[in-house]
Amino acid sequence: MVYTSDPTYSVRKGIAEINAAMPGLQWLILCHVPAKPLRQLLRNQWRNLRANGWRWIPYQIGDIWQRLFGAAGHPVRAQDPGYAYTAAGLAALPNVTIRRCQSIHADDAIQAVRAFAPTLGLSLAAPILREPLFSLPERGTINLHKGRLPDYRGMPPAFWELWNDEPAVGCSIHSVDAKLDTGALVKAATLPRQKFASVKAMQLQLDELGVALMREAVIERLQGAGQGLPQPAGGRTYRKPTLGQISTLDRRLQALEPATTSAAKRIVRNTLATTAHAAWRAGARGLLAPRITVVLFHRITDEVRDNLTVGIAQFDRQMALLRRHCQPISLHEVLADAPVPRTGKPLVAVTFDDGYLDNHSHAAPILLRHGIPAAFFVSTGIVHTTRPFPHDVRRGNAPIPTMNWDQIRQLREWGFTVGSHSVNHIDCAAESEDTVRQELLQSKADLKREIDLDAPIFAYPYGGRQHMSAPRLALVKQCGYSACLSAYGGSNIGRVDPFNVLRQGIHWEFSDQAFLLACLGIR
Repeated sequence: MVYTSDPTYSVRKGIAEINAAMPGLQWLILCHVPAKPLRQLLRNQWRNLRANGWRWIPYQIGDIWQRLFGAAGHPVRAQDPGYAYTAAGLAALPNVTIRRCQSIHADDAIQAVRAFAPTLGLSLAAPILREPLFSLPERGTINLHKGRLPDYRGMPPAFWELWNDEPAVGCSIHSVDAKLDTGALVKAATLPRQKFASVKAMQLQLDELGVALMREAVIERLQGAGQGLPQPAGGRTYRKPTLGQISTLDRRLQALEPATTSAAKRIVRNTLATTAHAAWRAGARGLLAPRITVVLFHRITDEVRDNLTVGIAQFDRQMALLRRHCQPISLHEVLADAPVPRTGKPLVAVTFDDGYLDNHSHAAPILLRHGIPAAFFVSTGIVHTTRPFPHDVRRGNAPIPTMNWDQIRQLREWGFTVGSHSVNHIDCAAESEDTVRQELLQSKADLKREIDLDAPIFAYPYGGRQHMSAPRLALVKQCGYSACLSAYGGSNIGRVDPFNVLRQGIHWEFSDQAFLLACLGIR
Protein backbone atom coordinates (compact mmCIF):
# COMPACT_ATOMS: atom_id res chain seq x y z
CA MET A 1 0.00 0.00 0.00
CA VAL A 2 1.52 3.34 -1.07
CA TYR A 3 0.35 6.67 0.31
CA THR A 4 1.60 9.66 -1.69
CA SER A 5 0.74 13.21 -2.65
CA ASP A 6 2.45 12.98 -6.01
CA PRO A 7 4.03 9.93 -7.64
CA THR A 8 7.22 11.78 -8.56
CA TYR A 9 10.12 10.09 -10.31
CA SER A 10 11.74 8.86 -7.10
CA VAL A 11 8.41 7.49 -5.84
CA ARG A 12 7.83 5.66 -9.12
CA LYS A 13 11.36 4.29 -9.17
CA GLY A 14 11.08 3.09 -5.59
CA ILE A 15 7.89 1.19 -6.39
CA ALA A 16 9.35 -0.30 -9.57
CA GLU A 17 12.54 -1.41 -7.79
CA ILE A 18 10.65 -3.11 -4.96
CA ASN A 19 8.28 -4.70 -7.46
CA ALA A 20 11.21 -6.12 -9.45
CA ALA A 21 12.94 -7.39 -6.31
CA MET A 22 9.84 -9.17 -4.96
CA PRO A 23 7.74 -10.79 -7.70
CA GLY A 24 4.12 -11.51 -6.86
CA LEU A 25 3.25 -8.31 -4.98
CA GLN A 26 -0.02 -6.46 -5.50
CA TRP A 27 0.01 -2.67 -5.19
CA LEU A 28 -2.54 0.02 -4.42
CA ILE A 29 -1.21 3.56 -4.85
CA LEU A 30 -3.41 6.15 -3.17
CA CYS A 31 -2.68 9.67 -4.47
CA HIS A 32 -3.78 12.66 -2.41
CA VAL A 33 -4.82 15.30 -4.99
CA PRO A 34 -6.92 17.91 -3.17
CA ALA A 35 -9.02 20.42 -5.08
CA LYS A 36 -8.21 23.87 -3.77
CA PRO A 37 -11.00 26.48 -3.98
CA LEU A 38 -10.12 29.99 -5.11
CA ARG A 39 -10.45 31.34 -1.58
CA GLN A 40 -7.87 28.90 -0.27
CA LEU A 41 -5.51 29.63 -3.15
CA LEU A 42 -5.69 33.36 -2.46
CA ARG A 43 -5.15 32.79 1.25
CA ASN A 44 -2.09 30.66 0.49
CA GLN A 45 -0.73 33.34 -1.82
CA TRP A 46 -1.12 35.97 0.91
CA ARG A 47 0.64 33.79 3.48
CA ASN A 48 3.51 33.11 1.12
CA LEU A 49 3.81 36.80 0.27
CA ARG A 50 4.03 37.66 3.97
CA ALA A 51 6.60 34.90 4.60
CA ASN A 52 8.79 35.55 1.54
CA GLY A 53 8.33 39.26 0.86
CA TRP A 54 8.95 40.71 -2.61
CA ARG A 55 10.75 37.55 -3.78
CA TRP A 56 7.44 35.73 -3.94
CA ILE A 57 6.18 37.87 -6.83
CA PRO A 58 8.91 37.09 -9.42
CA TYR A 59 8.97 33.50 -8.16
CA GLN A 60 5.26 33.11 -8.91
CA ILE A 61 5.54 34.88 -12.26
CA GLY A 62 8.33 32.51 -13.26
CA ASP A 63 6.33 29.48 -12.12
CA ILE A 64 3.24 30.57 -14.06
CA TRP A 65 5.31 31.35 -17.17
CA GLN A 66 6.92 27.92 -17.09
CA ARG A 67 3.56 26.20 -16.67
CA LEU A 68 2.00 28.11 -19.57
CA PHE A 69 4.88 28.44 -22.02
CA GLY A 70 7.49 25.88 -20.99
CA ALA A 71 8.65 23.79 -23.93
CA ALA A 72 7.16 20.30 -24.08
CA GLY A 73 9.84 17.67 -23.67
CA HIS A 74 10.49 14.99 -26.25
CA PRO A 75 8.62 11.90 -24.95
CA VAL A 76 10.54 9.06 -23.33
CA ARG A 77 10.18 6.04 -25.59
CA ALA A 78 9.56 2.48 -24.40
CA GLN A 79 13.05 1.48 -25.59
CA ASP A 80 14.79 4.30 -23.72
CA PRO A 81 16.59 3.58 -20.42
CA GLY A 82 14.40 4.58 -17.49
CA TYR A 83 11.04 4.06 -19.21
CA ALA A 84 10.02 1.65 -16.43
CA TYR A 85 10.19 4.60 -14.01
CA THR A 86 7.91 6.90 -16.01
CA ALA A 87 4.23 7.41 -15.17
CA ALA A 88 3.32 5.37 -18.26
CA GLY A 89 5.71 2.59 -17.30
CA LEU A 90 4.27 2.39 -13.77
CA ALA A 91 0.67 2.48 -14.98
CA ALA A 92 1.38 -0.36 -17.40
CA LEU A 93 2.24 -2.80 -14.59
CA PRO A 94 -0.66 -5.27 -14.34
CA ASN A 95 -0.30 -5.67 -10.57
CA VAL A 96 -0.51 -1.93 -9.82
CA THR A 97 -3.72 0.00 -9.17
CA ILE A 98 -3.55 3.79 -8.94
CA ARG A 99 -6.39 5.62 -7.20
CA ARG A 100 -6.60 9.41 -6.93
CA CYS A 101 -8.69 11.15 -4.32
CA GLN A 102 -9.26 14.70 -3.08
CA SER A 103 -8.58 13.65 0.50
CA ILE A 104 -6.47 10.69 1.48
CA HIS A 105 -8.33 10.62 4.83
CA ALA A 106 -11.86 10.68 3.38
CA ASP A 107 -14.18 7.76 4.15
CA ASP A 108 -14.08 6.45 0.57
CA ALA A 109 -10.26 6.42 0.58
CA ILE A 110 -10.13 4.59 3.92
CA GLN A 111 -12.71 2.08 2.68
CA ALA A 112 -10.61 1.46 -0.45
CA VAL A 113 -7.55 0.74 1.70
CA ARG A 114 -9.54 -1.49 4.03
CA ALA A 115 -10.93 -3.45 1.07
CA PHE A 116 -7.43 -3.88 -0.34
CA ALA A 117 -6.34 -5.32 3.06
CA PRO A 118 -2.66 -4.38 2.68
CA THR A 119 0.13 -6.26 4.40
CA LEU A 120 2.43 -3.23 4.51
CA GLY A 121 2.00 0.50 4.01
CA LEU A 122 4.61 2.82 2.47
CA SER A 123 4.51 6.57 2.98
CA LEU A 124 6.34 8.13 0.01
CA ALA A 125 6.12 11.91 -0.38
CA ALA A 126 2.77 11.70 1.38
CA PRO A 127 0.86 14.25 3.47
CA ILE A 128 0.92 13.74 7.22
CA LEU A 129 -0.98 10.50 7.81
CA ARG A 130 -3.55 10.04 10.54
CA GLU A 131 -3.87 6.88 12.61
CA PRO A 132 -7.11 5.58 11.01
CA LEU A 133 -5.12 5.34 7.78
CA PHE A 134 -1.56 4.39 8.69
CA SER A 135 -2.73 1.69 11.12
CA LEU A 136 -4.68 -0.26 8.49
CA PRO A 137 -1.81 -2.30 6.98
CA GLU A 138 -1.22 -5.57 8.84
CA ARG A 139 2.48 -4.89 9.42
CA GLY A 140 2.20 -1.16 9.84
CA THR A 141 3.31 1.75 7.67
CA ILE A 142 6.89 2.89 7.15
CA ASN A 143 7.96 6.31 5.91
CA LEU A 144 10.91 7.42 3.80
CA HIS A 145 12.42 10.51 5.38
CA LYS A 146 15.30 12.19 3.56
CA GLY A 147 17.03 13.55 6.62
CA ARG A 148 19.02 12.28 9.60
CA LEU A 149 16.73 11.38 12.49
CA PRO A 150 16.10 12.60 15.08
CA ASP A 151 18.19 15.72 14.36
CA TYR A 152 16.52 16.74 11.11
CA ARG A 153 12.80 16.09 11.23
CA GLY A 154 10.58 18.00 8.85
CA MET A 155 11.60 19.34 5.45
CA PRO A 156 13.09 19.82 2.88
CA PRO A 157 15.77 17.18 2.12
CA ALA A 158 19.42 18.28 2.56
CA PHE A 159 18.65 22.00 2.91
CA TRP A 160 18.99 22.46 6.66
CA GLU A 161 21.95 20.10 6.91
CA LEU A 162 23.83 22.24 4.40
CA TRP A 163 22.54 25.40 6.08
CA ASN A 164 24.12 24.11 9.31
CA ASP A 165 27.30 23.18 7.42
CA GLU A 166 27.06 19.47 8.21
CA PRO A 167 29.73 17.23 6.61
CA ALA A 168 27.07 14.71 5.54
CA VAL A 169 23.33 14.45 4.99
CA GLY A 170 21.12 11.62 6.20
CA CYS A 171 18.34 9.37 4.96
CA SER A 172 16.05 7.36 7.24
CA ILE A 173 13.23 4.82 7.16
CA HIS A 174 10.96 4.89 10.20
CA SER A 175 7.65 3.48 11.32
CA VAL A 176 4.77 5.96 11.11
CA ASP A 177 3.18 6.96 14.39
CA ALA A 178 0.93 9.78 15.56
CA LYS A 179 3.71 12.40 15.56
CA LEU A 180 5.90 13.85 12.81
CA ASP A 181 8.94 11.67 11.97
CA THR A 182 9.17 10.17 15.48
CA GLY A 183 8.47 6.46 14.88
CA ALA A 184 10.91 3.60 15.40
CA LEU A 185 13.99 3.88 13.20
CA VAL A 186 14.12 1.00 10.71
CA LYS A 187 16.98 2.00 8.39
CA ALA A 188 19.44 4.87 8.29
CA ALA A 189 22.41 5.93 6.15
CA THR A 190 24.38 9.07 5.40
CA LEU A 191 25.89 10.64 2.29
CA PRO A 192 29.17 12.53 2.58
CA ARG A 193 29.06 16.08 1.31
CA GLN A 194 31.34 16.68 -1.66
CA LYS A 195 33.38 19.88 -1.85
CA PHE A 196 31.17 21.75 -4.33
CA ALA A 197 27.86 20.02 -3.59
CA SER A 198 24.63 22.02 -3.94
CA VAL A 199 21.30 21.31 -2.26
CA LYS A 200 19.97 19.90 -5.53
CA ALA A 201 22.99 17.63 -5.94
CA MET A 202 22.49 16.18 -2.47
CA GLN A 203 18.76 15.75 -3.08
CA LEU A 204 19.44 13.79 -6.26
CA GLN A 205 21.74 11.46 -4.35
CA LEU A 206 19.25 11.16 -1.49
CA ASP A 207 16.58 10.06 -3.98
CA GLU A 208 18.75 7.13 -5.02
CA LEU A 209 19.76 6.28 -1.46
CA GLY A 210 16.10 6.43 -0.42
CA VAL A 211 15.10 3.97 -3.13
CA ALA A 212 17.76 1.51 -1.99
CA LEU A 213 16.95 1.88 1.73
CA MET A 214 13.21 1.48 1.21
CA ARG A 215 13.74 -1.62 -0.93
CA GLU A 216 15.81 -3.18 1.86
CA ALA A 217 13.30 -2.16 4.52
CA VAL A 218 10.32 -3.60 2.64
CA ILE A 219 12.06 -6.92 2.01
CA GLU A 220 12.97 -7.23 5.69
CA ARG A 221 9.52 -6.20 6.96
CA LEU A 222 7.71 -8.62 4.64
CA GLN A 223 10.06 -11.36 5.83
CA GLY A 224 9.01 -10.66 9.41
CA ALA A 225 11.99 -8.55 10.52
CA GLY A 226 12.90 -4.85 10.34
CA GLN A 227 10.74 -3.59 13.21
CA GLY A 228 13.31 -0.93 14.12
CA LEU A 229 14.44 0.69 17.36
CA PRO A 230 13.14 3.76 19.20
CA GLN A 231 14.76 7.01 18.11
CA PRO A 232 17.22 8.67 20.48
CA ALA A 233 15.81 11.43 22.63
CA GLY A 234 15.91 15.02 21.43
CA GLY A 235 16.10 16.20 17.86
CA ARG A 236 14.62 19.16 16.05
CA THR A 237 11.83 19.72 13.52
CA TYR A 238 12.48 22.06 10.58
CA ARG A 239 10.00 23.80 8.31
CA LYS A 240 10.07 24.91 4.68
CA PRO A 241 12.70 27.65 4.21
CA THR A 242 11.76 31.06 2.89
CA LEU A 243 12.92 32.20 -0.54
CA GLY A 244 15.30 34.54 1.27
CA GLN A 245 16.90 31.64 3.13
CA ILE A 246 17.14 29.65 -0.10
CA SER A 247 18.86 32.60 -1.78
CA THR A 248 21.26 33.01 1.14
CA LEU A 249 22.33 29.36 1.07
CA ASP A 250 22.67 29.42 -2.72
CA ARG A 251 25.06 32.37 -2.46
CA ARG A 252 27.07 30.63 0.26
CA LEU A 253 27.47 27.49 -1.79
CA GLN A 254 28.12 29.36 -5.03
CA ALA A 255 30.96 31.23 -3.34
CA LEU A 256 32.78 27.89 -3.01
CA GLU A 257 32.91 27.46 -6.79
CA PRO A 258 36.20 28.39 -8.49
CA ALA A 259 36.29 31.51 -10.63
CA THR A 260 35.66 31.19 -14.36
CA THR A 261 35.55 33.89 -17.02
CA SER A 262 34.47 37.42 -16.17
CA ALA A 263 30.81 38.21 -15.62
CA ALA A 264 30.78 40.37 -18.76
CA LYS A 265 32.11 37.53 -20.93
CA ARG A 266 29.60 35.10 -19.43
CA ILE A 267 26.74 37.47 -20.19
CA VAL A 268 27.87 37.92 -23.79
CA ARG A 269 28.34 34.18 -24.33
CA ASN A 270 25.03 33.28 -22.73
CA THR A 271 23.21 35.96 -24.73
CA LEU A 272 24.68 34.65 -27.98
CA ALA A 273 23.80 31.08 -27.04
CA THR A 274 20.23 32.01 -26.07
CA THR A 275 19.79 33.99 -29.30
CA ALA A 276 21.11 31.12 -31.43
CA HIS A 277 18.79 28.62 -29.79
CA ALA A 278 15.78 30.93 -30.15
CA ALA A 279 16.64 31.41 -33.84
CA TRP A 280 16.83 27.64 -34.28
CA ARG A 281 13.38 27.19 -32.73
CA ALA A 282 12.00 30.03 -34.86
CA GLY A 283 12.99 28.24 -38.07
CA ALA A 284 16.67 28.96 -38.72
CA ARG A 285 17.26 25.19 -38.55
CA GLY A 286 15.86 25.03 -42.08
CA LEU A 287 18.90 26.98 -43.31
CA LEU A 288 21.37 24.43 -41.93
CA ALA A 289 22.10 20.92 -43.14
CA PRO A 290 20.64 18.18 -40.89
CA ARG A 291 23.08 17.08 -38.22
CA ILE A 292 23.58 14.82 -35.23
CA THR A 293 25.60 16.08 -32.27
CA VAL A 294 27.32 13.57 -29.99
CA VAL A 295 28.30 15.07 -26.64
CA LEU A 296 31.13 13.63 -24.56
CA PHE A 297 31.48 13.54 -20.76
CA HIS A 298 34.09 11.92 -18.52
CA ARG A 299 33.19 12.46 -14.85
CA ILE A 300 30.04 13.62 -13.03
CA THR A 301 31.12 14.76 -9.58
CA ASP A 302 31.19 17.67 -7.15
CA GLU A 303 34.57 16.70 -5.73
CA VAL A 304 36.56 18.71 -8.29
CA ARG A 305 36.11 21.26 -11.06
CA ASP A 306 38.28 20.66 -14.12
CA ASN A 307 37.97 20.11 -17.86
CA LEU A 308 37.02 16.46 -17.41
CA THR A 309 34.18 17.03 -14.93
CA VAL A 310 30.60 18.27 -14.79
CA GLY A 311 28.79 18.87 -11.50
CA ILE A 312 25.97 16.58 -10.39
CA ALA A 313 23.21 19.20 -10.34
CA GLN A 314 24.69 20.74 -13.50
CA PHE A 315 24.45 17.39 -15.31
CA ASP A 316 20.86 16.99 -14.12
CA ARG A 317 19.99 20.42 -15.59
CA GLN A 318 21.73 19.54 -18.82
CA MET A 319 19.84 16.28 -19.22
CA ALA A 320 16.56 18.07 -18.42
CA LEU A 321 17.39 20.64 -21.13
CA LEU A 322 18.28 17.84 -23.52
CA ARG A 323 14.96 16.11 -22.90
CA ARG A 324 13.01 19.39 -23.19
CA HIS A 325 14.67 21.07 -26.16
CA CYS A 326 16.31 18.23 -28.13
CA GLN A 327 15.59 14.73 -29.36
CA PRO A 328 17.86 12.32 -27.46
CA ILE A 329 18.89 9.28 -29.48
CA SER A 330 21.03 6.23 -28.83
CA LEU A 331 24.46 5.73 -30.34
CA HIS A 332 23.07 2.85 -32.39
CA GLU A 333 20.58 5.28 -33.92
CA VAL A 334 23.47 7.63 -34.66
CA LEU A 335 25.22 4.83 -36.56
CA ALA A 336 22.18 3.85 -38.64
CA ASP A 337 23.21 3.73 -42.29
CA ALA A 338 20.97 6.53 -43.54
CA PRO A 339 21.10 10.26 -44.19
CA VAL A 340 20.57 12.36 -41.07
CA PRO A 341 16.87 13.27 -41.04
CA ARG A 342 15.65 16.84 -40.73
CA THR A 343 13.86 17.13 -37.39
CA GLY A 344 12.13 19.84 -35.42
CA LYS A 345 14.48 19.39 -32.48
CA PRO A 346 18.25 18.83 -32.55
CA LEU A 347 19.34 15.18 -32.57
CA VAL A 348 21.75 14.55 -29.71
CA ALA A 349 23.49 11.44 -28.34
CA VAL A 350 25.32 11.22 -25.00
CA THR A 351 28.61 9.38 -24.44
CA PHE A 352 31.12 8.84 -21.61
CA ASP A 353 34.79 7.89 -21.78
CA ASP A 354 37.19 6.08 -19.40
CA GLY A 355 34.97 4.19 -16.92
CA TYR A 356 35.05 6.20 -13.68
CA LEU A 357 32.88 4.99 -10.81
CA ASP A 358 30.82 8.20 -10.79
CA ASN A 359 29.49 7.20 -14.23
CA HIS A 360 27.56 4.46 -12.44
CA SER A 361 26.79 6.22 -9.16
CA HIS A 362 25.96 9.73 -10.40
CA ALA A 363 25.56 9.86 -14.19
CA ALA A 364 23.48 6.73 -14.82
CA PRO A 365 20.77 7.56 -12.22
CA ILE A 366 20.32 11.01 -13.77
CA LEU A 367 20.18 9.55 -17.28
CA LEU A 368 17.51 7.08 -16.09
CA ARG A 369 15.60 9.94 -14.44
CA HIS A 370 15.34 11.78 -17.76
CA GLY A 371 15.11 8.72 -20.00
CA ILE A 372 18.30 9.59 -21.91
CA PRO A 373 20.13 6.86 -23.87
CA ALA A 374 23.91 6.91 -23.43
CA ALA A 375 27.07 4.96 -24.29
CA PHE A 376 29.96 4.28 -21.91
CA PHE A 377 33.45 3.52 -23.26
CA VAL A 378 35.70 1.77 -20.75
CA SER A 379 39.42 1.01 -20.63
CA THR A 380 39.14 -2.68 -19.84
CA GLY A 381 42.55 -3.03 -18.17
CA ILE A 382 41.94 -0.12 -15.77
CA VAL A 383 38.32 -0.59 -14.72
CA HIS A 384 37.88 -3.08 -11.88
CA THR A 385 41.39 -2.18 -10.62
CA THR A 386 43.01 0.54 -8.52
CA ARG A 387 45.29 1.61 -11.39
CA PRO A 388 45.10 5.32 -12.27
CA PHE A 389 44.54 6.59 -15.80
CA PRO A 390 47.68 8.00 -17.49
CA HIS A 391 46.12 11.45 -17.76
CA ASP A 392 45.35 11.44 -14.03
CA VAL A 393 48.97 10.56 -13.27
CA ARG A 394 50.16 13.50 -15.37
CA ARG A 395 47.76 15.82 -13.56
CA GLY A 396 49.00 14.63 -10.18
CA ASN A 397 45.56 13.31 -9.21
CA ALA A 398 45.16 10.73 -6.49
CA PRO A 399 43.76 7.44 -7.86
CA ILE A 400 40.12 7.95 -8.82
CA PRO A 401 37.80 4.93 -8.37
CA THR A 402 36.57 3.17 -11.50
CA MET A 403 33.59 0.93 -12.12
CA ASN A 404 33.84 -2.80 -11.61
CA TRP A 405 32.49 -5.34 -14.08
CA ASP A 406 29.30 -5.90 -12.08
CA GLN A 407 28.51 -2.19 -12.36
CA ILE A 408 29.34 -2.20 -16.07
CA ARG A 409 27.01 -5.16 -16.52
CA GLN A 410 24.32 -3.22 -14.71
CA LEU A 411 24.71 -0.35 -17.17
CA ARG A 412 23.84 -2.79 -19.95
CA GLU A 413 20.90 -4.18 -17.94
CA TRP A 414 19.58 -0.63 -17.62
CA GLY A 415 19.66 -0.31 -21.41
CA PHE A 416 22.87 1.66 -21.95
CA THR A 417 25.53 0.90 -24.56
CA VAL A 418 29.02 -0.17 -23.48
CA GLY A 419 32.07 0.01 -25.74
CA SER A 420 35.87 -0.06 -25.79
CA HIS A 421 38.31 2.67 -24.83
CA SER A 422 41.33 0.35 -25.31
CA VAL A 423 42.86 -1.68 -22.49
CA ASN A 424 45.36 0.77 -21.03
CA HIS A 425 44.14 4.11 -22.43
CA ILE A 426 46.89 4.30 -25.05
CA ASP A 427 47.62 6.89 -27.71
CA CYS A 428 46.88 4.81 -30.80
CA ALA A 429 48.89 7.00 -33.17
CA ALA A 430 51.99 7.00 -30.96
CA GLU A 431 52.14 3.29 -30.19
CA SER A 432 53.48 0.55 -32.47
CA GLU A 433 51.23 -1.42 -34.77
CA ASP A 434 51.65 -4.57 -32.68
CA THR A 435 50.79 -2.73 -29.45
CA VAL A 436 47.66 -1.19 -30.92
CA ARG A 437 46.54 -4.49 -32.42
CA GLN A 438 47.03 -6.25 -29.09
CA GLU A 439 45.12 -3.53 -27.23
CA LEU A 440 42.21 -3.73 -29.66
CA LEU A 441 42.02 -7.51 -29.58
CA GLN A 442 42.40 -7.74 -25.81
CA SER A 443 39.80 -5.06 -25.09
CA LYS A 444 37.37 -6.78 -27.44
CA ALA A 445 38.03 -10.13 -25.74
CA ASP A 446 37.54 -8.54 -22.30
CA LEU A 447 34.16 -7.14 -23.33
CA LYS A 448 33.11 -10.48 -24.80
CA ARG A 449 34.17 -12.36 -21.66
CA GLU A 450 32.69 -9.97 -19.11
CA ILE A 451 29.50 -8.69 -20.76
CA ASP A 452 29.08 -10.98 -23.79
CA LEU A 453 29.53 -8.12 -26.25
CA ASP A 454 30.28 -8.77 -29.91
CA ALA A 455 31.48 -6.20 -32.49
CA PRO A 456 31.90 -3.38 -29.96
CA ILE A 457 32.23 0.31 -30.80
CA PHE A 458 35.65 1.89 -30.19
CA ALA A 459 36.24 5.39 -28.82
CA TYR A 460 39.94 6.03 -29.14
CA PRO A 461 41.69 7.55 -26.09
CA TYR A 462 42.56 11.26 -26.07
CA GLY A 463 40.37 11.67 -29.14
CA GLY A 464 42.36 14.30 -31.04
CA ARG A 465 43.06 14.22 -34.77
CA GLN A 466 46.70 13.56 -33.89
CA HIS A 467 45.79 10.50 -31.81
CA MET A 468 44.48 8.38 -34.71
CA SER A 469 46.04 7.65 -38.08
CA ALA A 470 44.80 5.93 -41.23
CA PRO A 471 46.86 2.75 -40.59
CA ARG A 472 45.59 2.54 -36.99
CA LEU A 473 42.00 3.11 -38.12
CA ALA A 474 42.46 0.23 -40.55
CA LEU A 475 43.45 -1.91 -37.55
CA VAL A 476 40.25 -0.92 -35.75
CA LYS A 477 38.24 -2.26 -38.69
CA GLN A 478 40.38 -5.39 -39.07
CA CYS A 479 39.93 -6.26 -35.40
CA GLY A 480 36.15 -6.38 -35.76
CA TYR A 481 34.98 -3.10 -34.28
CA SER A 482 31.73 -1.74 -35.69
CA ALA A 483 32.52 1.99 -35.38
CA CYS A 484 35.10 4.49 -34.13
CA LEU A 485 34.53 7.76 -32.26
CA SER A 486 36.81 10.79 -31.97
CA ALA A 487 36.72 13.66 -29.45
CA TYR A 488 38.04 16.75 -31.25
CA GLY A 489 34.71 18.55 -31.62
CA GLY A 490 32.29 19.12 -34.43
CA SER A 491 28.87 17.82 -35.41
CA ASN A 492 27.98 15.02 -37.82
CA ILE A 493 26.42 16.78 -40.80
CA GLY A 494 24.37 15.14 -43.53
CA ARG A 495 25.49 11.56 -42.89
CA VAL A 496 27.45 9.92 -40.07
CA ASP A 497 30.77 8.29 -40.96
CA PRO A 498 30.73 5.27 -38.61
CA PHE A 499 34.54 5.27 -38.40
CA ASN A 500 34.83 8.98 -37.73
CA VAL A 501 31.96 9.88 -35.43
CA LEU A 502 32.60 13.44 -34.24
CA ARG A 503 31.99 14.34 -30.59
CA GLN A 504 31.81 17.58 -28.64
CA GLY A 505 33.36 17.56 -25.17
CA ILE A 506 31.43 19.10 -22.25
CA HIS A 507 32.88 20.26 -18.93
CA TRP A 508 31.92 22.27 -15.87
CA GLU A 509 32.52 25.70 -17.42
CA PHE A 510 29.64 25.20 -19.87
CA SER A 511 26.68 27.31 -18.82
CA ASP A 512 23.24 25.87 -19.52
CA GLN A 513 22.95 28.17 -22.53
CA ALA A 514 26.37 27.14 -23.85
CA PHE A 515 25.40 23.47 -23.45
CA LEU A 516 22.26 23.99 -25.53
CA LEU A 517 24.31 25.80 -28.16
CA ALA A 518 26.69 22.83 -28.32
CA CYS A 519 23.68 20.53 -28.80
CA LEU A 520 22.69 22.52 -31.89
CA GLY A 521 25.95 21.50 -33.52
CA ILE A 522 26.95 25.04 -34.45
CA ARG A 523 29.25 25.85 -31.56
